[in-house]
Amino acid sequence: METQSTYNYKVVRQFAIMTVVWGIVGMLVGVLIAAQLIWPELNFETPWLTYGRLRPLHTNAVIFAFGGSALFATSYYAVQRTSHARLFSDGLAAFTFWGWQAIIVLAAITLPLGITTSKEYAELEWPIDLLITAVWVAYAVVFFGTILKRKVPHIYVANWFFGGFILTIALLHVVNSLEIPVSLWKSYSVYSGAQDAMVQWWYGHNAVGFFLTAGFLGMMYYFIPKQAGRPVYSYRLSVVHFWALIFTYMWAGPHHLHYTALPDWTQSLGMVFSLVLLAPSWGGMINGIMTLSGAWHKLRTDPILKFLVTSLSFYGMSTFEGPMMSIKTVNALSHYTDWTIGHVHSGALGWVAMVSIGSLYYLIPRLFGKTEMYSVGLITAHFWVSTIGVVLYIASMWIAGVMQGLMWRAVNADGTLTYSFAEAVKNMYPYYGIRLLGGVLFFSGMLIMAYNVWKTVSGAKAQDAAIPAPAGARA
Repeated sequence: METQSTYNYKVVRQFAIMTVVWGIVGMLVGVLIAAQLIWPELNFETPWLTYGRLRPLHTNAVIFAFGGSALFATSYYAVQRTSHARLFSDGLAAFTFWGWQAIIVLAAITLPLGITTSKEYAELEWPIDLLITAVWVAYAVVFFGTILKRKVPHIYVANWFFGGFILTIALLHVVNSLEIPVSLWKSYSVYSGAQDAMVQWWYGHNAVGFFLTAGFLGMMYYFIPKQAGRPVYSYRLSVVHFWALIFTYMWAGPHHLHYTALPDWTQSLGMVFSLVLLAPSWGGMINGIMTLSGAWHKLRTDPILKFLVTSLSFYGMSTFEGPMMSIKTVNALSHYTDWTIGHVHSGALGWVAMVSIGSLYYLIPRLFGKTEMYSVGLITAHFWVSTIGVVLYIASMWIAGVMQGLMWRAVNADGTLTYSFAEAVKNMYPYYGIRLLGGVLFFSGMLIMAYNVWKTVSGAKAQDAAIPAPAGARA
Protein backbone atom coordinates (compact mmCIF):
# COMPACT_ATOMS: atom_id res chain seq x y z
CA MET A 1 0.00 0.00 0.00
CA GLU A 2 1.41 3.41 -1.00
CA THR A 3 1.56 5.83 1.91
CA GLN A 4 2.99 9.25 2.56
CA SER A 5 5.89 7.55 4.36
CA THR A 6 7.35 6.36 1.03
CA TYR A 7 8.46 8.11 -2.13
CA ASN A 8 6.30 7.79 -5.25
CA TYR A 9 8.53 5.64 -7.44
CA LYS A 10 5.67 4.26 -9.56
CA VAL A 11 5.62 7.23 -11.95
CA VAL A 12 9.44 7.27 -12.02
CA ARG A 13 9.46 3.58 -13.01
CA GLN A 14 6.88 4.20 -15.74
CA PHE A 15 8.80 7.10 -17.27
CA ALA A 16 12.15 5.27 -16.94
CA ILE A 17 10.92 2.21 -18.84
CA MET A 18 9.24 4.33 -21.53
CA THR A 19 12.47 6.30 -21.97
CA VAL A 20 14.13 3.10 -23.18
CA VAL A 21 11.16 2.21 -25.40
CA TRP A 22 10.94 5.63 -27.05
CA GLY A 23 14.72 5.77 -27.41
CA ILE A 24 14.57 2.63 -29.55
CA VAL A 25 11.62 3.94 -31.61
CA GLY A 26 13.10 7.41 -32.19
CA MET A 27 16.55 6.14 -33.12
CA LEU A 28 15.13 3.44 -35.41
CA VAL A 29 13.32 6.16 -37.38
CA GLY A 30 16.61 8.11 -37.46
CA VAL A 31 18.44 5.11 -38.90
CA LEU A 32 15.72 4.68 -41.55
CA ILE A 33 15.86 8.29 -42.76
CA ALA A 34 19.68 8.22 -42.73
CA ALA A 35 19.45 5.18 -45.01
CA GLN A 36 16.90 6.96 -47.23
CA LEU A 37 19.48 9.67 -47.99
CA ILE A 38 21.64 6.93 -49.54
CA TRP A 39 18.86 4.74 -50.96
CA PRO A 40 15.80 6.97 -51.60
CA GLU A 41 13.75 3.95 -52.71
CA LEU A 42 13.50 2.99 -49.00
CA ASN A 43 10.46 5.27 -48.78
CA PHE A 44 8.70 2.46 -50.72
CA GLU A 45 6.81 5.18 -52.65
CA THR A 46 4.56 5.56 -49.63
CA PRO A 47 3.74 9.19 -48.62
CA TRP A 48 3.87 8.54 -44.86
CA LEU A 49 7.30 6.88 -45.14
CA THR A 50 8.92 9.76 -47.04
CA TYR A 51 11.89 11.60 -45.53
CA GLY A 52 9.94 14.86 -45.16
CA ARG A 53 7.33 13.19 -42.94
CA LEU A 54 9.58 10.86 -40.97
CA ARG A 55 12.21 13.47 -40.13
CA PRO A 56 9.93 15.51 -37.78
CA LEU A 57 8.75 12.21 -36.30
CA HIS A 58 12.40 11.34 -35.57
CA THR A 59 13.17 14.70 -33.93
CA ASN A 60 9.98 14.67 -31.84
CA ALA A 61 10.50 11.05 -30.78
CA VAL A 62 14.11 11.54 -29.73
CA ILE A 63 13.71 14.97 -28.10
CA PHE A 64 10.28 14.85 -26.52
CA ALA A 65 9.52 11.13 -26.21
CA PHE A 66 12.97 9.81 -25.23
CA GLY A 67 14.45 12.99 -23.74
CA GLY A 68 11.18 14.16 -22.22
CA SER A 69 10.48 10.83 -20.52
CA ALA A 70 14.04 10.83 -19.14
CA LEU A 71 13.50 14.34 -17.74
CA PHE A 72 10.19 13.43 -16.11
CA ALA A 73 11.71 10.30 -14.55
CA THR A 74 14.86 11.93 -13.20
CA SER A 75 13.24 15.17 -12.03
CA TYR A 76 10.50 13.31 -10.17
CA TYR A 77 13.13 11.08 -8.54
CA ALA A 78 15.60 13.86 -7.67
CA VAL A 79 13.02 16.33 -6.33
CA GLN A 80 11.63 13.71 -3.94
CA ARG A 81 15.04 12.51 -2.74
CA THR A 82 16.47 16.00 -2.20
CA SER A 83 13.26 17.34 -0.60
CA HIS A 84 12.61 14.32 1.64
CA ALA A 85 8.98 14.55 0.50
CA ARG A 86 6.59 12.47 -1.60
CA LEU A 87 5.41 14.01 -4.88
CA PHE A 88 2.82 16.74 -4.34
CA SER A 89 0.02 14.80 -6.05
CA ASP A 90 0.07 11.16 -7.12
CA GLY A 91 -2.97 11.74 -9.33
CA LEU A 92 -1.43 14.67 -11.21
CA ALA A 93 1.86 12.77 -11.56
CA ALA A 94 -0.06 9.86 -13.13
CA PHE A 95 -1.82 12.34 -15.45
CA THR A 96 1.56 13.68 -16.63
CA PHE A 97 2.67 10.14 -17.51
CA TRP A 98 -0.43 9.06 -19.42
CA GLY A 99 -0.88 12.52 -20.96
CA TRP A 100 2.71 12.61 -22.20
CA GLN A 101 2.40 9.13 -23.71
CA ALA A 102 -0.84 10.20 -25.43
CA ILE A 103 0.94 13.24 -26.91
CA ILE A 104 3.72 11.00 -28.27
CA VAL A 105 1.24 8.55 -29.82
CA LEU A 106 -0.70 11.43 -31.42
CA ALA A 107 2.58 12.78 -32.83
CA ALA A 108 3.42 9.33 -34.23
CA ILE A 109 0.05 9.28 -36.02
CA THR A 110 -0.27 12.87 -37.25
CA LEU A 111 3.26 13.62 -38.45
CA PRO A 112 3.51 10.71 -40.96
CA LEU A 113 0.06 11.76 -42.22
CA GLY A 114 1.48 15.19 -43.04
CA ILE A 115 -0.50 17.00 -40.33
CA THR A 116 2.03 19.62 -39.24
CA THR A 117 2.52 23.32 -38.50
CA SER A 118 5.95 23.04 -40.21
CA LYS A 119 7.63 24.78 -37.24
CA GLU A 120 10.91 23.16 -36.20
CA TYR A 121 10.44 21.17 -32.96
CA ALA A 122 6.89 22.58 -32.76
CA GLU A 123 5.26 20.70 -35.64
CA LEU A 124 2.29 19.35 -33.69
CA GLU A 125 -1.11 20.87 -34.46
CA TRP A 126 -3.28 22.89 -32.12
CA PRO A 127 -5.33 20.12 -30.37
CA ILE A 128 -2.09 18.38 -29.37
CA ASP A 129 -0.59 21.74 -28.32
CA LEU A 130 -3.48 22.17 -25.87
CA LEU A 131 -2.83 18.71 -24.40
CA ILE A 132 0.89 19.55 -24.09
CA THR A 133 -0.05 22.71 -22.16
CA ALA A 134 -2.34 20.79 -19.79
CA VAL A 135 0.31 18.14 -19.09
CA TRP A 136 3.01 20.76 -18.59
CA VAL A 137 0.91 22.77 -16.11
CA ALA A 138 0.29 19.56 -14.16
CA TYR A 139 4.06 18.82 -14.26
CA ALA A 140 4.82 22.29 -12.84
CA VAL A 141 2.23 21.86 -10.07
CA VAL A 142 3.66 18.46 -9.09
CA PHE A 143 7.30 19.62 -9.19
CA PHE A 144 6.96 22.98 -7.44
CA GLY A 145 4.34 21.59 -5.05
CA THR A 146 6.90 19.00 -3.96
CA ILE A 147 9.48 21.76 -3.47
CA LEU A 148 7.00 23.67 -1.28
CA LYS A 149 6.30 20.64 0.95
CA ARG A 150 10.00 19.73 1.33
CA LYS A 151 11.23 18.66 4.76
CA VAL A 152 14.67 20.28 4.35
CA PRO A 153 15.32 24.04 4.16
CA HIS A 154 17.75 23.83 1.26
CA ILE A 155 16.71 23.56 -2.41
CA TYR A 156 19.44 21.51 -4.07
CA VAL A 157 20.86 23.05 -7.26
CA ALA A 158 19.64 20.22 -9.53
CA ASN A 159 16.11 21.35 -8.69
CA TRP A 160 16.99 24.90 -9.77
CA PHE A 161 17.85 23.58 -13.22
CA PHE A 162 14.77 21.34 -13.40
CA GLY A 163 12.57 24.22 -12.22
CA GLY A 164 14.10 26.70 -14.68
CA PHE A 165 13.57 24.24 -17.51
CA ILE A 166 9.91 23.63 -16.57
CA LEU A 167 9.02 27.35 -16.36
CA THR A 168 10.87 28.36 -19.53
CA ILE A 169 9.47 25.55 -21.69
CA ALA A 170 5.95 26.57 -20.59
CA LEU A 171 6.59 30.17 -21.72
CA LEU A 172 8.23 29.11 -25.00
CA HIS A 173 5.53 26.61 -25.91
CA VAL A 174 2.59 28.94 -25.24
CA VAL A 175 4.04 31.96 -27.07
CA ASN A 176 5.34 30.08 -30.14
CA SER A 177 2.20 27.95 -30.44
CA LEU A 178 -0.24 30.88 -30.61
CA GLU A 179 -2.26 29.94 -33.69
CA ILE A 180 -5.66 30.36 -35.30
CA PRO A 181 -7.45 27.03 -35.92
CA VAL A 182 -9.27 26.76 -39.26
CA SER A 183 -10.24 23.09 -38.87
CA LEU A 184 -9.69 20.25 -36.40
CA TRP A 185 -6.18 19.50 -37.70
CA LYS A 186 -5.14 22.75 -39.36
CA SER A 187 -4.13 26.13 -37.94
CA TYR A 188 -2.14 29.19 -38.93
CA SER A 189 0.39 30.99 -36.75
CA VAL A 190 -0.64 34.40 -35.43
CA TYR A 191 2.79 35.67 -36.53
CA SER A 192 3.87 36.29 -40.10
CA GLY A 193 7.05 36.56 -42.13
CA ALA A 194 10.25 37.55 -40.34
CA GLN A 195 8.39 37.90 -37.03
CA ASP A 196 7.27 34.27 -37.26
CA ALA A 197 10.85 33.18 -37.96
CA MET A 198 12.13 35.23 -35.02
CA VAL A 199 9.58 33.81 -32.56
CA GLN A 200 10.14 30.30 -33.93
CA TRP A 201 13.91 30.41 -33.37
CA TRP A 202 13.51 32.09 -30.00
CA TYR A 203 11.53 28.96 -29.24
CA GLY A 204 13.67 26.55 -31.28
CA HIS A 205 17.03 27.46 -29.81
CA ASN A 206 15.63 27.63 -26.29
CA ALA A 207 14.09 24.19 -26.76
CA VAL A 208 17.76 23.24 -27.12
CA GLY A 209 18.84 25.59 -24.32
CA PHE A 210 16.27 24.57 -21.73
CA PHE A 211 14.68 21.26 -22.71
CA LEU A 212 17.96 19.74 -23.96
CA THR A 213 20.42 21.61 -21.74
CA ALA A 214 19.07 23.03 -18.47
CA GLY A 215 16.90 19.98 -17.76
CA PHE A 216 19.75 17.56 -18.42
CA LEU A 217 22.13 19.70 -16.34
CA GLY A 218 19.73 19.07 -13.46
CA MET A 219 20.24 15.38 -14.20
CA MET A 220 24.02 15.86 -14.26
CA TYR A 221 24.11 17.75 -10.95
CA TYR A 222 22.22 14.96 -9.20
CA PHE A 223 23.52 11.74 -10.74
CA ILE A 224 27.26 12.46 -11.18
CA PRO A 225 27.79 13.22 -7.46
CA LYS A 226 25.66 10.21 -6.53
CA GLN A 227 27.47 7.77 -8.83
CA ALA A 228 30.93 9.16 -8.01
CA GLY A 229 30.19 9.26 -4.28
CA ARG A 230 31.60 12.80 -4.16
CA PRO A 231 30.04 16.22 -3.44
CA VAL A 232 29.67 18.72 -6.28
CA TYR A 233 33.12 20.25 -6.88
CA SER A 234 31.94 23.83 -6.36
CA TYR A 235 28.43 24.55 -5.22
CA ARG A 236 29.01 28.28 -5.70
CA LEU A 237 30.01 27.66 -9.32
CA SER A 238 26.87 25.59 -9.87
CA VAL A 239 24.70 28.52 -8.75
CA VAL A 240 26.64 30.98 -10.95
CA HIS A 241 26.31 28.45 -13.79
CA PHE A 242 22.54 28.41 -13.32
CA TRP A 243 21.93 32.17 -13.34
CA ALA A 244 24.41 32.91 -16.14
CA LEU A 245 22.99 30.15 -18.31
CA ILE A 246 19.30 30.98 -17.96
CA PHE A 247 19.87 34.70 -18.56
CA THR A 248 22.14 34.31 -21.58
CA TYR A 249 20.47 31.43 -23.43
CA MET A 250 17.20 33.28 -23.99
CA TRP A 251 18.86 35.75 -26.36
CA ALA A 252 20.82 33.37 -28.61
CA GLY A 253 18.05 32.28 -31.02
CA PRO A 254 18.74 34.77 -33.87
CA HIS A 255 22.00 32.97 -34.73
CA HIS A 256 19.78 30.49 -36.61
CA LEU A 257 18.74 33.31 -38.91
CA HIS A 258 22.05 34.76 -40.14
CA TYR A 259 21.89 36.12 -43.69
CA THR A 260 18.07 36.15 -43.75
CA ALA A 261 15.42 38.91 -43.75
CA LEU A 262 15.88 39.33 -39.98
CA PRO A 263 17.33 42.78 -39.16
CA ASP A 264 21.12 42.69 -39.07
CA TRP A 265 21.33 44.11 -35.53
CA THR A 266 19.15 41.23 -34.28
CA GLN A 267 21.42 38.69 -35.93
CA SER A 268 24.46 40.36 -34.33
CA LEU A 269 22.79 40.38 -30.89
CA GLY A 270 22.15 36.64 -31.19
CA MET A 271 25.80 36.09 -32.15
CA VAL A 272 27.12 38.09 -29.18
CA PHE A 273 24.96 36.26 -26.64
CA SER A 274 25.92 32.93 -28.22
CA LEU A 275 29.59 33.75 -27.68
CA VAL A 276 28.93 34.82 -24.08
CA LEU A 277 27.23 31.44 -23.53
CA LEU A 278 30.59 29.71 -23.80
CA ALA A 279 31.55 30.85 -20.27
CA PRO A 280 28.65 29.45 -18.20
CA SER A 281 28.50 26.30 -20.36
CA TRP A 282 32.14 25.45 -19.80
CA GLY A 283 31.85 26.45 -16.14
CA GLY A 284 29.18 23.77 -15.73
CA MET A 285 31.17 21.18 -17.66
CA ILE A 286 34.30 21.82 -15.55
CA ASN A 287 32.22 21.67 -12.36
CA GLY A 288 30.80 18.28 -13.37
CA ILE A 289 34.13 16.78 -14.39
CA MET A 290 35.98 18.14 -11.34
CA THR A 291 33.36 16.49 -9.12
CA LEU A 292 35.40 13.35 -9.81
CA SER A 293 38.38 14.79 -7.91
CA GLY A 294 39.51 12.00 -5.66
CA ALA A 295 37.38 9.46 -7.53
CA TRP A 296 39.06 9.27 -10.93
CA HIS A 297 40.03 5.65 -10.32
CA LYS A 298 36.34 4.71 -10.43
CA LEU A 299 36.27 5.46 -14.17
CA ARG A 300 38.35 2.32 -14.81
CA THR A 301 35.69 -0.03 -13.49
CA ASP A 302 32.42 1.94 -13.49
CA PRO A 303 30.75 2.11 -16.95
CA ILE A 304 27.86 4.21 -15.59
CA LEU A 305 30.37 6.89 -14.60
CA LYS A 306 31.94 6.54 -18.05
CA PHE A 307 28.58 7.42 -19.61
CA LEU A 308 28.07 10.42 -17.34
CA VAL A 309 31.58 11.86 -17.70
CA THR A 310 31.75 11.27 -21.46
CA SER A 311 28.41 13.04 -21.82
CA LEU A 312 29.98 16.07 -20.12
CA SER A 313 32.87 15.98 -22.58
CA PHE A 314 30.40 16.07 -25.48
CA TYR A 315 28.50 18.86 -23.70
CA GLY A 316 31.72 20.88 -23.53
CA MET A 317 32.51 20.19 -27.18
CA SER A 318 28.99 21.07 -28.37
CA THR A 319 28.86 24.28 -26.33
CA PHE A 320 32.19 25.35 -27.82
CA GLU A 321 31.14 24.48 -31.36
CA GLY A 322 27.75 26.23 -31.13
CA PRO A 323 29.15 29.70 -30.28
CA MET A 324 31.83 29.29 -32.95
CA MET A 325 29.18 28.44 -35.57
CA SER A 326 27.17 31.51 -34.53
CA ILE A 327 29.99 33.83 -35.68
CA LYS A 328 28.78 35.29 -38.98
CA THR A 329 31.91 34.50 -40.96
CA VAL A 330 31.92 30.88 -39.77
CA ASN A 331 28.18 30.64 -40.30
CA ALA A 332 28.60 31.77 -43.91
CA LEU A 333 30.34 28.43 -44.45
CA SER A 334 28.37 26.18 -42.09
CA HIS A 335 24.78 27.37 -42.63
CA TYR A 336 22.44 24.84 -44.29
CA THR A 337 25.22 22.22 -44.44
CA ASP A 338 25.64 18.86 -42.72
CA TRP A 339 28.06 20.50 -40.29
CA THR A 340 24.95 21.70 -38.45
CA ILE A 341 23.64 18.11 -38.41
CA GLY A 342 26.92 16.95 -36.85
CA HIS A 343 26.72 19.71 -34.23
CA VAL A 344 23.13 18.86 -33.31
CA HIS A 345 23.95 15.17 -32.89
CA SER A 346 27.09 15.76 -30.83
CA GLY A 347 24.70 17.44 -28.40
CA ALA A 348 21.71 15.12 -28.83
CA LEU A 349 23.56 11.79 -28.84
CA GLY A 350 26.81 12.66 -27.09
CA TRP A 351 25.37 14.84 -24.32
CA VAL A 352 21.61 14.28 -23.94
CA ALA A 353 21.37 10.56 -24.73
CA MET A 354 24.53 9.54 -22.84
CA VAL A 355 23.72 11.46 -19.64
CA SER A 356 20.17 10.01 -19.81
CA ILE A 357 21.47 6.46 -20.31
CA GLY A 358 23.95 6.81 -17.43
CA SER A 359 21.23 8.20 -15.16
CA LEU A 360 18.83 5.39 -16.07
CA TYR A 361 21.46 2.75 -15.34
CA TYR A 362 21.75 4.34 -11.87
CA LEU A 363 17.98 4.59 -11.39
CA ILE A 364 16.49 1.34 -12.67
CA PRO A 365 18.05 -1.11 -10.17
CA ARG A 366 17.04 1.17 -7.27
CA LEU A 367 13.46 1.36 -8.53
CA PHE A 368 13.15 -2.42 -8.63
CA GLY A 369 14.92 -3.39 -5.41
CA LYS A 370 18.20 -4.47 -7.03
CA THR A 371 21.75 -3.45 -6.10
CA GLU A 372 22.92 -3.14 -9.72
CA MET A 373 21.94 -3.85 -13.32
CA TYR A 374 21.69 -7.45 -14.58
CA SER A 375 25.04 -7.15 -16.42
CA VAL A 376 27.76 -4.56 -15.83
CA GLY A 377 29.59 -6.05 -18.83
CA LEU A 378 26.65 -5.17 -21.09
CA ILE A 379 26.76 -1.57 -19.80
CA THR A 380 30.44 -1.45 -20.77
CA ALA A 381 29.64 -2.87 -24.22
CA HIS A 382 26.83 -0.31 -24.60
CA PHE A 383 29.21 2.50 -23.68
CA TRP A 384 31.81 1.61 -26.31
CA VAL A 385 29.29 0.88 -29.06
CA SER A 386 27.56 4.23 -28.39
CA THR A 387 30.76 6.25 -28.14
CA ILE A 388 32.18 4.86 -31.39
CA GLY A 389 28.80 5.46 -33.04
CA VAL A 390 28.70 9.12 -31.95
CA VAL A 391 32.27 9.77 -33.09
CA LEU A 392 31.65 8.22 -36.52
CA TYR A 393 28.43 10.19 -36.89
CA ILE A 394 29.69 13.64 -36.00
CA ALA A 395 33.11 13.33 -37.67
CA SER A 396 31.50 12.28 -40.98
CA MET A 397 29.05 15.18 -40.80
CA TRP A 398 31.77 17.71 -39.95
CA ILE A 399 33.80 16.70 -43.00
CA ALA A 400 30.72 16.49 -45.24
CA GLY A 401 29.48 19.87 -44.04
CA VAL A 402 32.72 21.75 -44.57
CA MET A 403 33.02 20.14 -48.02
CA GLN A 404 29.47 21.20 -48.88
CA GLY A 405 30.05 24.77 -47.78
CA LEU A 406 33.29 25.06 -49.76
CA MET A 407 31.77 23.50 -52.89
CA TRP A 408 28.65 25.66 -52.77
CA ARG A 409 30.59 28.93 -52.64
CA ALA A 410 33.46 28.02 -54.99
CA VAL A 411 33.43 30.25 -58.09
CA ASN A 412 35.43 30.35 -61.30
CA ALA A 413 37.36 33.39 -62.48
CA ASP A 414 34.38 34.50 -64.58
CA GLY A 415 32.07 34.37 -61.55
CA THR A 416 30.24 31.16 -62.45
CA LEU A 417 29.82 28.35 -59.92
CA THR A 418 32.64 25.79 -59.96
CA TYR A 419 30.39 22.89 -58.94
CA SER A 420 26.77 22.06 -59.67
CA PHE A 421 24.50 21.21 -56.77
CA ALA A 422 24.32 17.62 -58.02
CA GLU A 423 28.12 17.31 -57.79
CA ALA A 424 28.01 18.44 -54.16
CA VAL A 425 25.29 15.87 -53.40
CA LYS A 426 27.30 13.09 -55.10
CA ASN A 427 30.32 13.82 -52.91
CA MET A 428 28.20 13.39 -49.75
CA TYR A 429 27.45 9.70 -50.33
CA PRO A 430 30.52 8.18 -48.59
CA TYR A 431 29.92 10.38 -45.53
CA TYR A 432 26.23 9.50 -45.45
CA GLY A 433 27.32 5.85 -45.35
CA ILE A 434 29.59 6.51 -42.35
CA ARG A 435 26.80 8.52 -40.67
CA LEU A 436 24.44 5.58 -41.17
CA LEU A 437 26.98 3.21 -39.61
CA GLY A 438 27.34 5.53 -36.61
CA GLY A 439 23.56 5.67 -36.22
CA VAL A 440 23.24 1.89 -36.46
CA LEU A 441 25.87 1.50 -33.73
CA PHE A 442 24.10 3.94 -31.42
CA PHE A 443 20.75 2.24 -32.09
CA SER A 444 22.39 -1.14 -31.36
CA GLY A 445 23.50 0.25 -28.00
CA MET A 446 19.88 1.03 -27.16
CA LEU A 447 18.93 -2.57 -27.94
CA ILE A 448 21.70 -3.78 -25.61
CA MET A 449 20.29 -1.47 -22.94
CA ALA A 450 16.74 -2.73 -23.49
CA TYR A 451 17.88 -6.35 -22.99
CA ASN A 452 19.83 -5.40 -19.84
CA VAL A 453 16.85 -3.49 -18.44
CA TRP A 454 14.48 -6.37 -19.27
CA LYS A 455 16.69 -8.89 -17.46
CA THR A 456 17.01 -6.50 -14.49
CA VAL A 457 13.31 -5.83 -13.98
CA SER A 458 11.77 -9.18 -15.00
CA GLY A 459 10.77 -10.99 -11.86
CA ALA A 460 11.87 -8.05 -9.70
CA LYS A 461 9.53 -6.51 -7.16
CA ALA A 462 8.94 -2.79 -7.52
CA GLN A 463 10.02 -1.00 -4.35
CA ASP A 464 9.32 2.51 -3.04
CA ALA A 465 11.98 3.78 -0.64
CA ALA A 466 11.00 5.12 2.76
CA ILE A 467 11.17 8.86 3.34
CA PRO A 468 13.77 9.68 6.05
CA ALA A 469 12.72 11.15 9.35
CA PRO A 470 12.97 14.99 9.39
CA ALA A 471 16.04 15.02 11.69
CA GLY A 472 18.53 16.29 9.10
CA ALA A 473 18.90 13.03 7.17
CA ARG A 474 20.73 13.35 3.83
CA ALA A 475 19.17 12.59 0.43
